[in-house]
Amino acid sequence: MTKSKIWSGRFSQQTASLMEEFSSSIGFDQKLFDADIAVNKAWANALTGVGVYTQEEAARVCSTLDNIKSDFYAGKLHFKNTDEDIHSANERWLTERLGDTGAKIHTGRSRNDQVVTDLRIYLRSGIDDLTDSVKSLQTILVDLAQKHVKTVFPGQTHLRQAQPVSFAFYVLSLFFQLQRDRERLSAARNRMNKMPLGSGAIAGAAFDINRIKLAEELGFDAPTENSYDATSDRDFVLELLYICAQIMLHLSRTAEDLIIWSSEAFRFIDIHEKFATGSSMMPQKKNPDSLELIRGKSARVIGNHVSGMTLMKGIPTAYVRDLQEDKEPVFDSLEQTIMSLKILKGVCETFTVNAQNMKNAVDPSLYATDLADYLVGKGLPFRKAHSVVGSIVAHAEKNKVSLKDLSLESYQDFSPLFDNDVYTLFDPYESIHKRNISGGTGPESVQNQLLIAKSII
Repeated sequence: MTKSKIWSGRFSQQTASLMEEFSSSIGFDQKLFDADIAVNKAWANALTGVGVYTQEEAARVCSTLDNIKSDFYAGKLHFKNTDEDIHSANERWLTERLGDTGAKIHTGRSRNDQVVTDLRIYLRSGIDDLTDSVKSLQTILVDLAQKHVKTVFPGQTHLRQAQPVSFAFYVLSLFFQLQRDRERLSAARNRMNKMPLGSGAIAGAAFDINRIKLAEELGFDAPTENSYDATSDRDFVLELLYICAQIMLHLSRTAEDLIIWSSEAFRFIDIHEKFATGSSMMPQKKNPDSLELIRGKSARVIGNHVSGMTLMKGIPTAYVRDLQEDKEPVFDSLEQTIMSLKILKGVCETFTVNAQNMKNAVDPSLYATDLADYLVGKGLPFRKAHSVVGSIVAHAEKNKVSLKDLSLESYQDFSPLFDNDVYTLFDPYESIHKRNISGGTGPESVQNQLLIAKSII
C-alpha cells in the first residue's frame, strides 16, 4: 500500500480503486481551500503555546501556507489520487515543502474538528453574501414601491379578484417576507459562529491549546462547549439549508405572481427581454424563463433541505463518514439561492408596469366589501350587511349588470339604508384610501411601510 495517505500506518492492504473514487470529496470540498489555509495558520500559531512549534517554525509554516495559496490559485498545484480531500492535500503540500516541520501541523487535531471548523468559516462567509443579496433585492423593491403607491390593481385571494390594492402594497409584502429571511440569517450566523477546532476526534485535544485565543484569531465568538457534540453537529448546516429553502419559497411565489401577471390574459407587467427567452418553433414567443427557473430551482433547494435532514436523522451522536455528504447540498443551495435573488432583482429592476391595464382590470364586484362596510356605517350589523350585499351581487350577476350600474331603486329594494352616496364607493382610489389602518393598503399606511422599509435598509 502507498504510505502517503495520512491514515495509512495501520493498513497493509491497498485501497480498492473503486473505494478511492467512492470516498473522495476533493471534487467539491475545494471550496473550503481558503478556510483550510486560515485554520492551518491559526493552528500553527496555537501550537507554539504548547511547545510543538517555536515562533520561528510557526512563522515558516504560515509563510509556506501563504505560498501554497498563491500557487493554488496560479494553477501550479495538482491533486494526487491519495488526496482524499482538500485538507489532506494542503497537509501534503505543506509537508513536501517543510518536511517534519510541516508534518507537525496535525498535532492534537483531527480531520473531524478541522473539517467542521473550515465549513463553519465558509458558510459564515456564505451567509454574509446571501444577506447582501437579500438586502440588494429589498433595496430594488423599495425603489419599485415608491413609484407605485398610487398604482391600483385587483388584489387576489384564491386566484380570484378580492379587493383593490396598490401595487406598492404588493411589492412591500415581498420586502417584509425577505426581512424575516434576513433576521433568520442573522440569528443563524450568530449560532454558527462558535469554533469546534480543538475538539479533536471526539474527546478534545490532549494539548492545552488556548481555544479562546484561537477562536478570536479565526473570527469566532467563542469555542464550542462540548467536543463530543462539536465534531458531529450539523445543526448550522441544516439551519442554513432551511433558510435557503424558505427564501426560495418566497421567491417562487413571487415568480408565480409575475408569470401570471405578465401573461396575455393580464398584461399587468412586461418582462424585459434581458430576462426572457424565445421559442425554437414559435417566433412570437417571449417566455418568462428567468422566473420559471426560479420556480424550478426552489424545488431543488427544498430537496437539498430534505436531503440534509434525512442524512442526519439516523446517525449516532459522534462523527461518522456520512457527514461528508453534508457539503454538496449546502454549497448548491447557497449558490442557487444567491443567483435566484440576483435574477429576481434584475427582473424587478427592468420590468414595465402597465398601470392602466391594472386599473382597468378592477371588476366592480371588488367593491362588495365596501358596500357591506357602507351599511355597517349606517348601523346595520356586519353579518346582516354581508348577507344583503351577497344578495345584491347575486342579483347583479343574474341580470348581467355591474354593481356600479344598478339603480338606486334596486339597491333600496335590498335595504332602505342605501342612498345616492353609494355610488362614491365605486372608485379604486376611494377604496384604498379607506384602508390607512396600520398595515393596510391605504396611501398613508403604505408610505409608513416605506419609511419602515427604508429604515431597515
